[in-house]
Amino acid sequence: MTRRLPNLHGFGFTLSVLAAVAVSMTWPQLLVRWGSFETRALIVPLIQIIMFGMGTTLSVGDFTRVLAMPWPVLVGILCQYSIMPLVGWSLTVVFGFEPMVAAGMILVGSAPGGVASNVINYLAGANVPLSVTMTAISTLLSPFMTPLMMRLLAGRYVPVSVEAMMIDILKMIVLPIVAGLAVHYLLRGHRAWLDRLLPLVSMGGICLIIMVITAMSRDKLLSVGPALLLAVTVHNLLGYLLGYWGARLLRLSEVDSRTVAVEVGMQNGGMASALAISALNSPVAGLAPAIFGPMQNATGSVLASFWRRRPPR
Repeated sequence: MTRRLPNLHGFGFTLSVLAAVAVSMTWPQLLVRWGSFETRALIVPLIQIIMFGMGTTLSVGDFTRVLAMPWPVLVGILCQYSIMPLVGWSLTVVFGFEPMVAAGMILVGSAPGGVASNVINYLAGANVPLSVTMTAISTLLSPFMTPLMMRLLAGRYVPVSVEAMMIDILKMIVLPIVAGLAVHYLLRGHRAWLDRLLPLVSMGGICLIIMVITAMSRDKLLSVGPALLLAVTVHNLLGYLLGYWGARLLRLSEVDSRTVAVEVGMQNGGMASALAISALNSPVAGLAPAIFGPMQNATGSVLASFWRRRPPR
């Protein structure tokens, strides 16, 4: 999987996103509406395309591998859906964000692991099969766990319909991944062109999503930007730290603990951005996920470089 997603790692992607944000902040009117068409309508289809691309890189073995290493996967999923939602909620209390911004922080914390984590784990010399399996399983669980965490932690800020959010995630995430899995097998041995195309489409799609959300919430971002940037950075870094030590306390090996740390710290920000629009109907709630995406790629690259030079014993 990692070999097919080379464009999602490193700083090139982060710089592309920063350029996209700069355009959105400078000329927001160009990205909110094109004639009579509201660009927010593009967000969910773009996420579906990105998730379809993710599905084409997976195989059934990525899901069934949990049977071969159940304890590390269980520990990873437990950390994924406890540490990040609770840290997100805690930071909203500490920073005193307004309800929609707070809901966005909790939303990105309640999302499953992102595909970029597989690349970072590959670069870090960690357990890539465990990383891929954790991403796959946490994504399959997201229709249940993400709405549940949102109801428990964000319900005080915004109304959360568990059923509606569950349906949104099924349509937006699970069904496209299943379709991608089907294509993976139908085009077996004849999909080299697809493997080259979809990572580029994913990069472009994520950049466009961030541009639209930033343009729609430009004024709000100007008022909460520094505090939100700091909160998102702390959220990301605490994910790595607590994910690592949580795994160590539960007796995982050094290499598996590093893998869990990356999986916990890196979230599916694209999915959270889309849910902010489709389920919460708020581009402001999409600000934290929009910032989290490029931030985690930058910090993840640094962490991968650090661990690559210090291989586990």
